[in-house]
Amino acid sequence: MRSPQPHRNGGETQQHFQSTISLQKLKRFNSLILVFRFSAFCFSLASAVFMLTNSRGSDSFHWYNFDAFRYVFAANAIVAVYSLFEMTAAVWEISRNATLFPEVCQVWFDFGHDQVFAYLLLSANSTGTAMARRMKDACTDNKPFCVQSDIAIALGFVGFLFLGVSSLFSGFRVVCFIINGSRIYV
Repeated sequence: MRSPQPHRNGGETQQHFQSTISLQKLKRFNSLILVFRFSAFCFSLASAVFMLTNSRGSDSFHWYNFDAFRYVFAANAIVAVYSLFEMTAAVWEISRNATLFPEVCQVWFDFGHDQVFAYLLLSANSTGTAMARRMKDACTDNKPFCVQSDIAIALGFVGFLFLGVSSLFSGFRVVCFIINGSRIYV
């Protein structure tokens, strides 16, 4: 919301009026962002769990023996925690019609972190893909390990896509804030 504007005669301040239509648009928009954040959370968490449980017996490969797979696990786990925080902030915003942080901080926080974590996911999953491709010759003996690694990497890429869409929406909110002085688009 915009800050209160003083009257010209020096009297009391008046509050910026928001229509119920713009509040409904904001709730719909925030609900859409919530769906994409929830999807990013689910896919990143699933990717981290798939990578974490990717060990077959004592004599076979283990994910923690490969730097690229540790990177895939760590990045997806970090993004899952971040997405959980952002889902909580989105539910807060939908239910209370107010941001968790001051509006200017919330808009830039969401956009900046969406960008950073989307690139982190893309980097980690690309590194994991390169390692998985290099291991194709060794996968004849440890097929389940390689298949589960491929699934974890694919889930991470899908998580990246949903986080990327969330980043586009948070970028739209930044532009609305720059133009209108509020995250609400009219």
